[in-house]
Amino acid sequence: MKTEVIPLEQEIHPNSQELFMGFMKLGLMGFGGVLPLAHRMIVDERKWLTIEEFTHLLGVCQLLPGGNIINMSVAIGYQFQGVKGAISAAVGLISAPTFIVIMLYELYARFQSVPMVKHMLEGLAAAAAGLLLAMGLKMLRPIMHRYLTWFTIAMTFLFMLIIKIPLLLTLIMLVAINISVLSLNKGVKNR
Repeated sequence: MKTEVIPLEQEIHPNSQELFMGFMKLGLMGFGGVLPLAHRMIVDERKWLTIEEFTHLLGVCQLLPGGNIINMSVAIGYQFQGVKGAISAAVGLISAPTFIVIMLYELYARFQSVPMVKHMLEGLAAAAAGLLLAMGLKMLRPIMHRYLTWFTIAMTFLFMLIIKIPLLLTLIMLVAINISVLSLNKGVKNR
């Protein structure tokens, strides 16, 4: 039996079936928040994207309407297999979870007043928040050496938590600020 060794320089291009199965697995594992798991699968395990590509794509997907992970599945599927890949990835991501959610909602509707169920849901929410925080810290590593990163994080907290500006407006303002700062830096360097 001969094993094939893939050189590090060779890019991995998943086909539509691999996109469907990868995102279906992700959808089945993603209880309480799928972005940390998506990062691990897409960047670490399957190496479809680098951490920088994932971070940039997530930023773009947050500007778009809809769920971030659904937007990412469509973008990644489209990047590798066009429209067929986009559909394969998105359907893979949502098919099994849709069925599971319908079944679990029926159970929740019947048992939502049970104290143990309420406590279980609070624990799951805390675990999901922890996963999201861990993923955010992991994504911060490659860009944390830039002063603009820390400025943008501070402004995000200011705009969203203190001033309470809506997400879309916050993102638009931060993009404009970042472009302005980068333009000013280039202007100063060119002098």
